[in-house]
Amino acid sequence: MAGHSEQPRMPVIRDPKDFDRRSGNLLERVIFNNRVLVLLACLLATILLGAAATRIKVNANFERMIPHNSPYVQNYLSYKNQLPGLGNTVRVVVENKTGDIYDPAYLEVMRKINDELYLIPGVDRSWMKSIWLPIVRWREVTEDGITGGPVMPAQFDGSAAEIAKLRANIGKAGIVGSLVALDAKSSMIVAPLLDTDPKTGQKLDYSAFSERLEAKIRTYENDKVGIHIVGFAKIVGDLIEGLRAVMLFFAVSVAISMVFVYLYTRCVRSTVMLVAAAVIGVVWLLGLMQLLGYELDPYSILVPFLIFAIGLSHGAQKMNGIIQDIGRGTHKYVAARYTFRRLFVAGVTALLANIVGFAVLVIIDIPVIRDLAITTSVGVSVLIFTKLFLIPVALSYVGISESAVRRAIADEQKTAQGRSLLGRVWAGLDALTERRWAIPVVLGSIAVAVVSALVMQDLRIGDLDAGAPELRADSRYNRDNAYITRHYGLSSDQFVIIMKTADEGCRLYSSLNKMDGLAQLLRADPAVQATTSLAENVRFVTAAMSEGSGKWMTISRNQSITDGSMSAAVIATPDITNQSCSVSPLVAYLSDHKADTVARILKTAETYAAANNTAPGAAEPVQFLLAAGSAGIEAATNIEVQKSIVTMYLAVYGSTALLCLITFRSLRATIVALIPLVITTLLCKALMVWLGIGLKVATLPVIAVGVGVGVDYALYLLSVQLACQRRGDSLRAAYRRSLDFTGRVVALVGMTMAAGVVTWAWSPIKFQADMGILLTFMFLWNMLGALILTPALSYFLLNPKPRAPLATADAGTESAAPARAAAGR
Repeated sequence: MAGHSEQPRMPVIRDPKDFDRRSGNLLERVIFNNRVLVLLACLLATILLGAAATRIKVNANFERMIPHNSPYVQNYLSYKNQLPGLGNTVRVVVENKTGDIYDPAYLEVMRKINDELYLIPGVDRSWMKSIWLPIVRWREVTEDGITGGPVMPAQFDGSAAEIAKLRANIGKAGIVGSLVALDAKSSMIVAPLLDTDPKTGQKLDYSAFSERLEAKIRTYENDKVGIHIVGFAKIVGDLIEGLRAVMLFFAVSVAISMVFVYLYTRCVRSTVMLVAAAVIGVVWLLGLMQLLGYELDPYSILVPFLIFAIGLSHGAQKMNGIIQDIGRGTHKYVAARYTFRRLFVAGVTALLANIVGFAVLVIIDIPVIRDLAITTSVGVSVLIFTKLFLIPVALSYVGISESAVRRAIADEQKTAQGRSLLGRVWAGLDALTERRWAIPVVLGSIAVAVVSALVMQDLRIGDLDAGAPELRADSRYNRDNAYITRHYGLSSDQFVIIMKTADEGCRLYSSLNKMDGLAQLLRADPAVQATTSLAENVRFVTAAMSEGSGKWMTISRNQSITDGSMSAAVIATPDITNQSCSVSPLVAYLSDHKADTVARILKTAETYAAANNTAPGAAEPVQFLLAAGSAGIEAATNIEVQKSIVTMYLAVYGSTALLCLITFRSLRATIVALIPLVITTLLCKALMVWLGIGLKVATLPVIAVGVGVGVDYALYLLSVQLACQRRGDSLRAAYRRSLDFTGRVVALVGMTMAAGVVTWAWSPIKFQADMGILLTFMFLWNMLGALILTPALSYFLLNPKPRAPLATADAGTESAAPARAAAGR
């Protein structure tokens, strides 16, 4: 971008025949001397990649949204096949709106829904639970010993006698509050999911699975029967459905951006060409994603929006250079080559800064974020071709209308002379290079940074809302979740600790006693609704085998008594341990999965495990391994987010600083460029506190994206300013020169970037709405920070002249004169 300052020195060539086509570097000659081939190559690439883009799938995968290298997640993955139902499950609640579950008509509907769900591909049928399945059993102690059987009578025919048996069996099974609502007006089906579709062998398609739930299960809903569905697969299904609305927002973003570009250029054909080139960049990206095996998920849908906004905003910079040259009388072909010649290196540097801002996300150990980083980096790399090659070549044919050029030159002259609103704004900004204005601006910025730093101390890691925070509070899913929370004693937020022993070691008194001690400790936390474990079942059965005496509600030291209780407990509840009696889950049902709740439960379990775990080679080895269940996996994810944030900051700011150093060749200029980014980051985190947004997987990329894209403004402004200063201009004249030449583009870039994501604020997907608000804030505030802080900081760091006494108004006017004169040349 340093070449901006050289524009007036480039010869005005009105006839392309007078232009030396052998001038310029090799790359310029190859591109512009073969323009037709370049356009044909881009057309061919658009057709081929466009065809591939039509085949890209929209899906999400449970395991790609969790940190695989976390020791807690590794524990879950190691034993998930032995802990069915404690990871990825769907819960379907069937409600009787006109009575209770002991209604023959309701029970028949419940049976049909149970059978429909049982047959949906992807359901782990062997561990599916409902009152209609034999895995759900009752037990009781009689004078002949412990007896039991399936909750649903074998010969159930809907008669009053059979319903009476069912009612009695449900009471004996102890499933009220888990599979049967506390008010007996609904019952639940719990369906663990497989990772792959058994029919296709492919990973489970959550979109198709959710659609089947709607088509086969939700259709039973009417004025008598209510259907409520929760679980990760349903969340993802609803998110994917919401993506359709988000895709419509893309069209709205294109329209808004087109308006901004047109207001800047006042030329229809060049505006259409710029927007078309930006859309082509998105088409290439989607095609490459499909060819590389990537899918669009609720997180990566961010990528096309960003690539469009970045491509359009950078294309506007090319447009700005061509307007300047054509306005001086240069032919459009020559103007395009001049612009390419001046902006190629700076354009590559800016795109590298964007790539770095995204690529650093690879360090986060969450596959979906790594995919986001890689695909966005691929998309920005695509822009090197569409922005740096396609746009200049296309503009060499399309050019700018004469009326648009005349209007642009007239507007610039008015701005340079201070006769327009923008000119008055520019005059106010270049006054910030003076001591009397630079000091209060810098002090004010320090105050804003300090206040933001204090506010951001309250920023929480993880979710801050109940239900599915990815969706709106009034979404169907969250209404279903609220119904289940109200009517069932056990929530879907499960925190699972795995007790690992030697084979048959879970029968030992020492193991069971430790497990029971942890359960009691967890139940003391007000956020824990209840716990279930092998130890609790053994205590219950031991008392039951002793005529129900409360004195025997304990774990016996007598191994023969414990063995008998174990056998009865496992028959009644087969999922409380594995077949070898070496892996046994302790499940804590939490009232919510908010960040503070999950962190507190995690700390309790960690402390207990550290004090009670024994070495694998001990006589009676026992280890408590964290963590499974939805809340346990969320705890591991929160830890990864917290661990990654500092590393991400160091990486994104370090790499951005290095690129600035290479571009500016000045440490002080690099500091000037980075300070506005740091302040915006602090403000963004303070805004998250004020808006009640937690720092989690969905919001973590925002900071890196904001920094990687936000540094462009400094590249625009400081490149011109430093070039002018090195040529001998004063600080004020140099900054005014950069405003006159790039100020409007900086404003346009900020507006088009914001327009690319602001529509997300109305997304049905809440985390996308949050991302849209935060990114819009960062794009606009980075722009304002660069315009306001660059001159003020430059006074202290980039002003080689001795600091004069407080300038007078006349002196200020005089100092601005050279800049205006230079701008008007």
